[in-house]
Amino acid sequence: MSKNEYQSPLQLIGEGESFKEELCQMIESSRMFADFSRSEVQNIASYTHAYEVQPGATLFREGEKGQYMCLIVEGKVNILKDTGGGERKVVTTVRAGQTMGEMSLLDDLPYSATATAKDLTKLVLITRNNFERLTEEHPVLGVKILKKIARLMSLRLRQTTGVLVDHLE
Repeated sequence: MSKNEYQSPLQLIGEGESFKEELCQMIESSRMFADFSRSEVQNIASYTHAYEVQPGATLFREGEKGQYMCLIVEGKVNILKDTGGGERKVVTTVRAGQTMGEMSLLDDLPYSATATAKDLTKLVLITRNNFERLTEEHPVLGVKILKKIARLMSLRLRQTTGVLVDHLE
């Protein structure tokens, strides 16, 4: 089996109008969407699906083409980086209320790390295709989400720069 051919660990738990209220509650639990209006959250929910992932399951692998962004609703996900020689090191742990995979919505490049569920994890997922549809159909909302992603990426870059400086000293 090649590294891009594996069974998806994502188990669908909800989508569509019958699950929309639950999706809205999941989205509202996130820091990224905390200041969005209810109607904005409802619009976002129309483009998302909720999944469950078992502990130890790999959500995506470093080097795979990025396909989606995840909002962690329950559980934890370890972000691992290949160190060479077949070893991986935990870079960070993503917890409930946080997001991961944002860059894949923007740059069409492979994932820069591997994501593995540490616990039983529930998440909301938006694919690149659905994000593009959302931004075409709701451009103001799309820009608001892009600004949030840009801010998040800026904060992460600042943190990484601080860590790098500490290692250079």
